[in-house]
This record gives sequence, structure tokens and C-alpha cells, in this order.
Amino acid sequence: MATATTDNKRRALGKGLESLLPSRPAGSAATSATNAGSVTIAAAAAPVAAEVAGKPMEIPLEQIERNPWQTRSHFDEALLDELAASIKASGVVQPIVVRLLKPVAHMEPGKNEPRYQLITGERRWLASKRAGKATVPSIVRAINDEQVLEMTIVENLQRADLNPMEQARAFHRLANEFKMTQEQVALRTGKERASVANFMRLMRLPESVQAKVEAGELTFGHARALLALDHAEAIVSAAQKVQALSLSVRQTESYVNGLINPESRVRAAKVEEQTEDPNVREAEDRLRRSLGLKVKIEDKKGKGRVIIEYSGLEDFDALLEMLGSKAE
Repeated sequence: MATATTDNKRRALGKGLESLLPSRPAGSAATSATNAGSVTIAAAAAPVAAEVAGKPMEIPLEQIERNPWQTRSHFDEALLDELAASIKASGVVQPIVVRLLKPVAHMEPGKNEPRYQLITGERRWLASKRAGKATVPSIVRAINDEQVLEMTIVENLQRADLNPMEQARAFHRLANEFKMTQEQVALRTGKERASVANFMRLMRLPESVQAKVEAGELTFGHARALLALDHAEAIVSAAQKVQALSLSVRQTESYVNGLINPESRVRAAKVEEQTEDPNVREAEDRLRRSLGLKVKIEDKKGKGRVIIEYSGLEDFDALLEMLGSKAE
């Protein structure tokens, strides 16, 4: 059953991305400008010719500009070299997707060759360059800036090798630039609502700690534990300690809890060590993962209370929204 559910979500997500790629050119493309290197270009006003749009064509690599909205910042160099070797031997199997750009009035005279902007397929584009190819098979679409941004984010979120910060930034951009709620972001990308909330919370980390997460020096679990601290300085200091001592996620949670409640650190550690029921601990971990918040269960012979801590109004609102949706 779990596999069937996952397959359905993947199909739904794939269909969602395809819905952003119109098979026929739109009546007009975007008119807003963007910076590509040192040359200013604008999306072509004229739609792509019917005989070109939707059909693969060989486009010179030098005429394709990088996607300025790309949320992915790291590529595995070894895998990129492998792809380049494959392309050198067999060519590009799946075309990249681009949109047509045209020069604005003040561009250098005589440069009349068409210019394109990459939408999806950056790895294939980069690997083709490494393979020494002159052209790359491409499908040209007539879409506006907003569609490019959304397609880029959704395509990246389908990948399994994004690091936690890349995922967090992608969700954050969808929420902010398209004014989506976390529930809407989850529906648009085929992700769980709790997962979206957990990743978006990583944007609260100081930049130096975000860099550690992005580099793989701290895991997603470490980052979530550190978010229980209120101040950026405390998070940075704790992250350095966690990394220096190679603390596990569980040890990090205990360490952070001790920083928050120093007077009860020793007593709490002893109580947890002596009396905490492993079933209660497992239930705490499940709730913590589901809600993305710190959870404590106080149980005495089957009776007790569940304490959920939140660090801001956004966490509180997300908790209410989640509890309300489950109640329905």
C-alpha cells in the first residue's frame, strides 16, 4: 500500500510539472527583464513558431543562458563527469527545455543570433559542455517568468539528491513569491505538509549554520534540534560544539535541552535514564518528526500530558492548521 501511495504521488507531481509546460505557445511571453551575465535580455514578445515549439531541435550551447532562478547550487562533480562521458559516447537522450529570448535595443549590433534561457535540464547542459558538444537537443517553450520560476522549483524538488537547505529554499521561494500557504506548497509539490513545514523552518538558521547543513557537516536532524534555541548566537555556538564533539542527533537534542533548562539538566538526565519508558520515548520521537516541534510526554501509569513547545507565531499557526486538518 505504501508503495502504491508513493507511486501515485510521483505521478501526480510529474503531471503537475507537465501542466506547467504548455504544449502550444502562449499568446505572449513575459516582458520583464533579467540580468544574464553582463548583458540584459528580455523574454521574447513574439511566440515561438509552431513548427519549433514542442519539438526537439539542436541549439548551440553558447546561445543558451543559465536559468537565473535556479535553486540548486551544488552538483556532484563525479556524477557530472559520468554524465559527460555518457553524452560524449551516446549523446543526450532527453532534451533540455528552454525558452526563446531576444536582445533589447541597446545590445551589441550584429549579434542577431537567437538567444535562449534554460528552464530545466541544467545537468545535461553542463555535462554537454564538458563533453565538448557544440549543440544540445532542446525543446523551446513560450512561457513567462513566473512559470519559469515555478517549473524550476518543482523540477528540483522532484530530485532525490537535493540537500536540506536547497529544499528549504525551494519551498520558501514557492511560499513567498507565489503567496502560497504551506498546505498549498505541499499540494503543488506532492510533499507532506509536515515535511514542508520542517524544511521551511531551516531558513531561520543563521547563515553560517545553513552553510554547515548544506555542506553535509550537520544533518537535517541536527539542524531541527538547534532550532529550539532562541538566539542566533546560541545556535551558532551550539552548532560548533555539536560538530566539534561529533554529537548524534539524540545527543544534540539532550545538549540543546540542557542549554534551555540548565538548572534541571542533571536531574532531567537522571530521570530520563532511570524512568523513561522506551514506548513513551518512541511516541515523543514520532510526534516530534510529525509536527516539526519539540514534544515532551509526561506519563504516569497511562495518565499524563503532552507538552508541545513552539518558538514563534509561525510555528503556532502551523500547529493549529495541522491539528485542524486532522480534526476534519
